[in-house]
Amino acid sequence: MLLRETLAAALSTPTAVAAPARELRRHFRPDWKASGSAHALVLTGVRRCGKSTLQGQIRRSAKGRAVTLNLEDTRLYGMGPEDFPTLLSILETDHPRAAVYLDEVQEVPEWQRLVRALLDAGRRVCLTGSNASLLGREMGAKLTGRHLPHEVYPLSFREFLEFTSQKAGPQSLDDYLTRGGFAAALTAGPEQGPVLLRELLRDVVHRDIVSRHSLRSARPLMTLALHLIAHLGQPLSLQSLAKGLSLPSVAHTGRMVEYLQDSWLMLAVPRFSASFKQRVTSPPKYYAVDTGLAGANSPNATPDFGRKLENAVLLTLRRQGSEPTFAAAPHAWECDFVTGERAIQCCARLSPENRKRELRGLVAAATLPGGPRRGRELIVITLDQEDVLMEEGLAIRVTPAWKWLD
Repeated sequence: MLLRETLAAALSTPTAVAAPARELRRHFRPDWKASGSAHALVLTGVRRCGKSTLQGQIRRSAKGRAVTLNLEDTRLYGMGPEDFPTLLSILETDHPRAAVYLDEVQEVPEWQRLVRALLDAGRRVCLTGSNASLLGREMGAKLTGRHLPHEVYPLSFREFLEFTSQKAGPQSLDDYLTRGGFAAALTAGPEQGPVLLRELLRDVVHRDIVSRHSLRSARPLMTLALHLIAHLGQPLSLQSLAKGLSLPSVAHTGRMVEYLQDSWLMLAVPRFSASFKQRVTSPPKYYAVDTGLAGANSPNATPDFGRKLENAVLLTLRRQGSEPTFAAAPHAWECDFVTGERAIQCCARLSPENRKRELRGLVAAATLPGGPRRGRELIVITLDQEDVLMEEGLAIRVTPAWKWLD
């Protein structure tokens, strides 16, 4: 149990990291005003992606008093449910009606009880966390219907351009796909940036997964993470992963894949199907949370810009609030991403050799169930080509990624 004086000091003095000199105002900001104090704003994402920066921007733009607690602060080490009554008492006495900003809440056991108590007291609450379970299991019954989730990702292409003072074009797109969107790595430069990204991967594996889940060794998990990074955008079954990597069992492999997703290192895209059974049993595709992170840690010696492009398109769709699927018919056709309104094919360069294959997948995905009556918009995203094509009476827009990416 922490001393009352320790908690009071943490509430009255800054515990959040100060705003960096080169702070970029994030473009993807949640709308929190309409909910008042009834809902906690939950910012989740991988470590170092800008959650604390965004939280600070939200705090500075809000009116009224506020306090911030960074729960990774060493002064709060060992904080637990037994400290909540004291913390609430200090808030009521010293910081009445102040909004409460909690950073990295997964560091405190049963943090949901604290958030619920703050909401019940009529306070506005904004919290961040580096674990995707914040939006699922750990919210539990305590915060059901009382939270507004917002996923935070590394810098988008447009944010990257602003941060690096570049103009949109093929060269800046290449730079973005190579270096990614972690601001710290971009600031460090092209030589030290990859070093930081490799350290970040190790940090997430050890701090957010191995330590959190009391795993005996990080080696199997790191091997799995590197394998997924080396095979971005490829359907991978748990059975093939377990066998190919000599992991103990399919169930064990499934848990480790879930840990990688919970930590936001990897994102899964399920296969489109009208059948629930097929959706659940079909192997998903896996992508990295950042193309720079993937490139810096990839075991492949030669970068695959086609896969990086595909990864960047997925990240844009996720930032826009979409949860895309991929569609395919074995040995016939495949479409990289399908949403309610769009079918998207990613191709570094459309050529006479691959045109038929790429367009066949789009045409097949155009009228899959769940889309508008007239079919989905069909798009081929390339590195630098632009055109409008007709295939089987359907218009297909070919557009360069540097114009399409947000």
